[in-house]
Amino acid sequence: MGNNIILGAGLLGSEIINQTGWDYLERKKDNFDFCNIQTYQDKLKNYDTIINCVGHCDTYSTDKDKHRMINYESVVQLSDFCENSGKKLIHFSTSYVYEYTKSNASEDDMPLISRNWYSYYKLLSDEYIMLKNKNHLIIRTCFKPKPFPYQYAWIDHFGNFDYVDIISETIIKLIKLNAVGLYNVGTEMKTMYELAKITKPDVKQSISPVYVPKDTTMNLNKQYLFLKNNERI
Repeated sequence: MGNNIILGAGLLGSEIINQTGWDYLERKKDNFDFCNIQTYQDKLKNYDTIINCVGHCDTYSTDKDKHRMINYESVVQLSDFCENSGKKLIHFSTSYVYEYTKSNASEDDMPLISRNWYSYYKLLSDEYIMLKNKNHLIIRTCFKPKPFPYQYAWIDHFGNFDYVDIISETIIKLIKLNAVGLYNVGTEMKTMYELAKITKPDVKQSISPVYVPKDTTMNLNKQYLFLKNNERI
């Protein structure tokens, strides 16, 4: 396995950094503009694998231009750079792309366009990378800060989400075992309320707003099978 570098030190990026000690670039620390690859491509030349944890993750924001610029156009630049440089690209998508597909959606189920710009441009990035990059790993997932930081949690929102430390452990395993292609990553199905109760016992129940997807559950068989077959080698 070659050298890895992480782009971004947000919730997911910082957790992977903490668990691995891998090198990373952070926009403020390293003074680079993710929307202009010329500002940071030289910093990537000694690495074999680029792990992109940069994204505009305000899921329900209506700022279409910001979602397009960060979650799609900038990813296109990075995707082209990795392909032209012979580097592996690891990119993070979202379980929200399956909003209108079906329950327990697998990687082979065709996502339909959702109601928010976040998952719309995430899906476009997924498709671009799958079309252009010979060596890639795309991970569709959903993770939350630990402990659960809110006073209320939804009882009608189902998914395979988990806390960021647990999701990161699986992501790191997939990277170290050189997984390629598209993977759904998560844990057993639960409501957001059930997840919140684990770290915030006094959390109160609530109903999600109408614009929030109720079912973003994913089929995790591919994840489980890959880890089962490769961790014992």
